[in-house]
Amino acid sequence: MTVVVSTFFRWATFEAYAIPTSSMEKSMLVGDRLFVSKLHYGPRTPITPLQVPLTHQTIWGTDIPAYSDALQLESLRLPGFSEIKRNDPVVFNLPVEEEHPVDQRTHYVKRCVGIAGDTLEIRDRQLYLNGQPLDNPEKMQYAYFVATEKVLQPKFLRDRDITDLYPVPGGYILHTIPIKAKALASLDFIRQVELQQMQTGEAEPGIFGNHGWNRDNYGPLYIPKQGATVAINSQTLPLYEKIILGYEQNENTEVRDGKLYLNGQEAKSYTFRQNYYFMMGDNRHNSLDSRYWGFVPEDHIVGKPIFTWFSVDEEAEIFEKVRWGRLFSWIE
Repeated sequence: MTVVVSTFFRWATFEAYAIPTSSMEKSMLVGDRLFVSKLHYGPRTPITPLQVPLTHQTIWGTDIPAYSDALQLESLRLPGFSEIKRNDPVVFNLPVEEEHPVDQRTHYVKRCVGIAGDTLEIRDRQLYLNGQPLDNPEKMQYAYFVATEKVLQPKFLRDRDITDLYPVPGGYILHTIPIKAKALASLDFIRQVELQQMQTGEAEPGIFGNHGWNRDNYGPLYIPKQGATVAINSQTLPLYEKIILGYEQNENTEVRDGKLYLNGQEAKSYTFRQNYYFMMGDNRHNSLDSRYWGFVPEDHIVGKPIFTWFSVDEEAEIFEKVRWGRLFSWIE
């Protein structure tokens, strides 16, 4: 009975998740345990009912699958008490993980920087929606090359709350907020602090859209809204092909010779069946997000992180591992 109640509670109301990567630093840290509300955006009915209770993908501590995809149900979303808003942190299932059913895909947490119907663009790192600049997260980070005359010691980094860095020839690549980068540049033994920014027209490998965009200069890109219709041509098809073929549950649909065919007929336009969102990490130069794998469908949305209930720093000394100041801190 306890397992049944716990499973229902986990499915319908709240669930705990861990932050495994640094893509949301400093808003969220590796080792943070988040309390996530499924009530905000509405809980989804289970897609994969044949699953070991209280597991996800594999059985604890093993590589044994914790579910069977022999039975798949249609996903329905119960009413929530809010909608996804711009700049909301959101937990969702990773869309490109196609080897798993939707509800068994890896949980990601990013910031929703564009909602359905928005036109998004990034110019020189500043994000614009519908032509207007979007407020930047307070703790948004970028990558900087730092050349030093001595090795940066752990205490030096810890005192400055710098946790995401990598040694490179001549110095370090570290990720921090601009004001802290400016403070580093004022130190006597720091020879150089240089923002690692990409230029307009500088194509970045692996970027979604394939229009010569990059992480700092991107778009403009329309984010599909349920019921909206777009023209299908050589410019738009690469942007929406994955949606139409993979997320919209269309039958008898294919792309052939650069053209879209629905039920054997060439389609010059397409009307979207659900809403989509554009997600980005606050650690803007160290985040695998929508700039690289595209839109997040509405049926992949899991919930809204509310607060950090526990946080542990695995790299710290034994008596400093627990980040006491982050316990039960609200997420913004």
